[in-house]
Amino acid sequence: MQYSDWKAASTRRMSQESKKNMKNCEKLPKRIAFFGHFGMGNFGNESTLRTILYHTRRFFPDAQLTCITTGPEDTTAIHNIEATPISETLLKSWKPRNPLTQLIRTFSIGVTSEVCRWVKGIMVLWHTDMLIVPGTGLLTDAYGLLNWGPYNLFKWSLTAKLCRCKLLFVSVGAGPIYGWFARWLVKSALSLADFRSYRDSHSAQYLESIGFRTRNDRVYPDLVFSLADAVIADQAARNPSKPVIGIGLMSHAERYGVPNPKHETYLQYLNHLTKVVKWLVGQRYDVNLTIGNYWDIPVREEFRRLLKEHVSEIEEKHIIDEPISCVEQLLSQLAATDMVVATRYHTVLLALLQNKPVIAISFHPKCSSLMDAMGLSNYCLDMNTLNSNALIEKIRELEENADELKLLIRRKTNEFREALDEQYKLIFNNIWGPAATEDVREHERTSPNRKIATIQ
Repeated sequence: MQYSDWKAASTRRMSQESKKNMKNCEKLPKRIAFFGHFGMGNFGNESTLRTILYHTRRFFPDAQLTCITTGPEDTTAIHNIEATPISETLLKSWKPRNPLTQLIRTFSIGVTSEVCRWVKGIMVLWHTDMLIVPGTGLLTDAYGLLNWGPYNLFKWSLTAKLCRCKLLFVSVGAGPIYGWFARWLVKSALSLADFRSYRDSHSAQYLESIGFRTRNDRVYPDLVFSLADAVIADQAARNPSKPVIGIGLMSHAERYGVPNPKHETYLQYLNHLTKVVKWLVGQRYDVNLTIGNYWDIPVREEFRRLLKEHVSEIEEKHIIDEPISCVEQLLSQLAATDMVVATRYHTVLLALLQNKPVIAISFHPKCSSLMDAMGLSNYCLDMNTLNSNALIEKIRELEENADELKLLIRRKTNEFREALDEQYKLIFNNIWGPAATEDVREHERTSPNRKIATIQ
């Protein structure tokens, strides 16, 4: 055999082996990781993770799923997936009294520990195909720069790209971001992404206002609008003899909406709600107190103390106050209501999913954006200017228009579910290939549901 013939045969053999290896790689189960603040008792975040897990398994039933989260133990217990801490504590906390010793400890133990965390992050994402940041409002520094803040978001985003892992921000919320360094971290993390979408136009506009271009990004509804039907259908409503109004409380909601919150705003919020509950029980309504986060347990206890000062023992019997420790219990309590007045974003959203007429007490632009998108802006009240008389009038109006509003809510939630199904097809069918970016843009240009996908 001549050298040229041997070389041609060898090339064909190598090409066949390469194609065989590529096919074998395609047959391997996808490895997909999720990033977020889960397993910490925030039922909105838990419903978001549950939703994205459900739809990921729809497209990739054999995928190997893991979660990078602030609460790995509870995340594993609740969602039955492997979980890794966002920022693992490698050494026990020790804070020396001497300032010089503190400085030495920061630069020796602190820096060394963080280098170890970066290395462990690479080990976690090595051979992972995709890192998804699903929903929630984590593009903020309202809770600081570290831990729940944007530093860890940037760290894991950069780690994903170092591991040649696709990075997707899917229906995320943004703002507020107060510090210049926090803004740089958020913008840097987003700039690394292979796909970006926001849960409302306010988030996209906010990012534009801090210098990040979102012109080619998409706006899709909050992921929880596509919560599995079975989860919602399982929550059978009771048949009470009286109409039931759900009152959704939130602890120190004002902290998330303004840079320098006033405690007086929070106290006024509770006082006005107390007056509204007293009026409701006086009008022969039953009132169901609900919370959307473990952190809201203290505010519920404080609210009950306020109620004792304003309602009689007989009236107090019309107040339902049952424990809530998971998404299913929250859904069950919302299902047992006729109407809902709520503060937490996802409590409002979950009530809408169950076709309940809702009044939102807005503590953040995301709340007003949600109600605008649903065509319910008339039933959104600003927490900072909340007034019990105005809220009572809105409750009367809500009850009077309940039948008409239910038709609107059902139509809107169906539209949002369709738009989100389009997004899942977009990210899971197109984003894997080498020409993913162009495919996504072409899909966006030609999609008949492009207008549905945009939330104003």
